[in-house]
Amino acid sequence: MSATRLPGTPRLLRALNDRAALELLLERGPLTRARLGELTGLSKVTASQLVERLEERGLVARVGEQAGGRGPNAQLYAVRPGSAYVVGVDVGAERVVAACADITGTVAGRAEQSTKDTDDPVGVVHNAVVQAASSAGAELSSVRRVVLGTPGLVDPGSGDITFAFNLPRWHSGLLAALREDLRIPVVFENDVNLAAVAEAQSGAAQDTADFVLVWVDAGVGLAIMLGGRLHHGSSGAAGEIGYLPVPGAPIPRDVSKRAKPAFQQLAGADAVRAVAAEHGFPADHAADAVRAAIAAGTAGGPMLDELARRLALGVASTCVVLDPPLVVLAGEVGRAGGAALAERVQHEVAAITLVRPRVVSTGLTEEPILRGALRTALDAVRDEVFGSTVG
Repeated sequence: MSATRLPGTPRLLRALNDRAALELLLERGPLTRARLGELTGLSKVTASQLVERLEERGLVARVGEQAGGRGPNAQLYAVRPGSAYVVGVDVGAERVVAACADITGTVAGRAEQSTKDTDDPVGVVHNAVVQAASSAGAELSSVRRVVLGTPGLVDPGSGDITFAFNLPRWHSGLLAALREDLRIPVVFENDVNLAAVAEAQSGAAQDTADFVLVWVDAGVGLAIMLGGRLHHGSSGAAGEIGYLPVPGAPIPRDVSKRAKPAFQQLAGADAVRAVAAEHGFPADHAADAVRAAIAAGTAGGPMLDELARRLALGVASTCVVLDPPLVVLAGEVGRAGGAALAERVQHEVAAITLVRPRVVSTGLTEEPILRGALRTALDAVRDEVFGSTVG
C-alpha cells in the first residue's frame, strides 16, 4: 500500500522554510545564501531558491558582500525594512504618542498630539498616526497595523473600548470609526497589558512564561501573563486590580458613579503622596516622593515599609490565586521604588500568604506601553507577511 501524501505539503514546507529564514535574518543580521542554508539545514540549491523567492517578493534585499576565500565575494542579504510598517500608539489623559517602526523593529518616526480641549479622538489618532508614518518616510498604505494602548477595558469579543475612566470621549464605536478613517487594521489593547508585553520582550520578565505585572502610577493596574500569553478575562476586566476590595479603604457600591475603588484609594498616586507627606517627604508627584524616601536612607524606611504593606495587599491577593513565580512592579511609582520597594513587597507578601513569588522592579526605563504596542503590532504583521511568501 502506497503512503498517502498530504496535499500541499511541498508548499507548506516552503512556507515554513521561508519563515525560518526570515526570522534568522531578523535575529542575526545580513547573511549569505550559504550561511542561511547552514542555519536552516537546507541544501545550497534550496537555500538559493528560497532567497530568490523572498527577493522577488520584496522581503529581502542585497545589502553588501562578504569578502574572503577564493572566487567572487558572496552576496549578503537582509530583511528589507520598508517591506512593511507598523504604528504603536500610547493614549494618555493629556496626550497621544505614536511611533512608527519598520518590519525589522527599528523605530523610524514618532509624533505627539494633545488630547486636551478636543472632542475628536478619531482626529487626534489620525493625525498622530499620519505624522508618525510621515516622519518615518513611510506611505500610509505601507502601514499594516496600528495598535493603541489605552487605559480601561477592551472587550475581547468586539475589540472595542468599553470603559476608560479618565478618557470620557473614548467609547464603544471608536474602533470602527478609526478603521474607517485610517483604512488600516486597528487594534485596541489595555495599556498595562502592553507594558507586560514589553517587559517580557526586553525587561525584567524575559524568558518567563508566567508572571504578573503590577502597575503603580496615577492608577493601579495588573497584567497577567500565563504560558507566554496575556490573560484578558471574559469581559476584558482581568487585571483591574484597583477595584479589589481590601482592608483599610471603604468599598464603593456603585463604580459607575466614578467613586474611587478600594485598592486604588489605598495604593494609587494620591495615596502614595499622602503617605509620603505623613513621613516627611512631601512632593507634587508620587514617584518623586518615593525617590526622596530612598535617597534619605534609613530615614525613608518607614515610608517605604508602609507603601509596601499597602501594595502587598493587592499583590498577595493576586498571587494566592495565580501563584506566579514572578511579580514585576512597574509604572512611575514601581520604577522609582526600584529594588528597595520590590524587596519590601516580596517580604510582606511572603509574610501574609503561603506563596513566595519573586518581586522585582521593572527592567524598562522608558515608554513601556508604546514599546508593547509596537511589539504587538510587529508580531501580528510578521505573521501575515512572513506567512504568505509562497502565494
